[in-house]
Amino acid sequence: MAPQRPLLNTAQIDRAIQDYVAERKLPGAVYWMEHAGVRYQHAYGKLSYEAGSADVSLDTLYDAASLSKVVSTAPSVLILAQEGKIALDAKLTDYFPECANGGKEAITIRHLLTHSSGLPSGLPAKPAWRGDAAAHALACSQTVTNPPGTFFRYSDINYVLLGQLVQRVSGMPLSAFAQQRIFTPLGMHSTGYLPLGRFLQGRIAPTQKAPATDGDKTAHWDLPPETVQQGVVHDPTARFMGGVAGSAGVFTTAGDLARYARMLLNGGELDGVRILSAESVRLLTTVQSPPGLAKRAMGMDIDSPYARPRGSIFPVGSFGHTGFTGCILWVDPDSKTFYVFLSNRVYPDDKSNIVPLYGVLGTLTAQAAGLSAPRSGE
Repeated sequence: MAPQRPLLNTAQIDRAIQDYVAERKLPGAVYWMEHAGVRYQHAYGKLSYEAGSADVSLDTLYDAASLSKVVSTAPSVLILAQEGKIALDAKLTDYFPECANGGKEAITIRHLLTHSSGLPSGLPAKPAWRGDAAAHALACSQTVTNPPGTFFRYSDINYVLLGQLVQRVSGMPLSAFAQQRIFTPLGMHSTGYLPLGRFLQGRIAPTQKAPATDGDKTAHWDLPPETVQQGVVHDPTARFMGGVAGSAGVFTTAGDLARYARMLLNGGELDGVRILSAESVRLLTTVQSPPGLAKRAMGMDIDSPYARPRGSIFPVGSFGHTGFTGCILWVDPDSKTFYVFLSNRVYPDDKSNIVPLYGVLGTLTAQAAGLSAPRSGE
């Protein structure tokens, strides 16, 4: 008889998440961990704080927010690059000549992917605008604050433009391209944009409740007062663009993200289906940013101020990303370990801060995988 693999020690992980639920810092969550083929997954809490709210399940869909950048937009760009349809070191203006102003002439696709373009962090909400074309015009009107390649600033504008690049080059919306080339062939059957067209609303964790009154502080709301977002993207830019943006908009489950992580650990292929070339996986998951800047891949975070989910044990060289709504994907290729954490910490008013939990989960996950100290060379 083959020796049985040891069970993962996840009791402290459960306790940490349950404490946050008990303190009403988030209504519920799903955690999923895999290490060298051993798996642990658990659902916690409720979908909301309302009386009679359903329990969270492993099948609950969450608004993944900026995880969209690394499970949809960046891999879509890299698929087109591996097919010779996008040149990663070409200029943004080679594809969008209308963006040739404000210092953007020097921006490359690589700069956008690594957040080294020098563009501002996001599109303004005022004056009010709606639609993909309006978002593109706004993005193309921005002025760089630093010469491209010299400064790191995490920017949604970078990925808005990358999502539009996928559409311009492929001839289909980002949502359709990602569905056809990533989600469906990878068996991520509960992942995609605009989930209300495919899934029951009750299966989706709600996010923020629209304020009761409008005004300067709530100008980014386009929903009726006190409307609960449930299946409608939380991110205002993505919502103004119709629910599909390169920066946000994907809804998913922990199990689907686990399939994505397994594909990356397997060099771009899973269950006999190749999604990304080995070279695209390398570009997506290893340092590609200009020297001297925060360490970013062409998508994944490696060592920047936002790499909190790495915790204190996983090495620099592990990679992942977070989502504003309270989501994490983090992968350590050395130990063949990854974890997924999905939550709706923004429910109901976006006042909950769970950032400390990110580092705790990273450290506890590494410990559950049997890692006890940073390895040499970190």
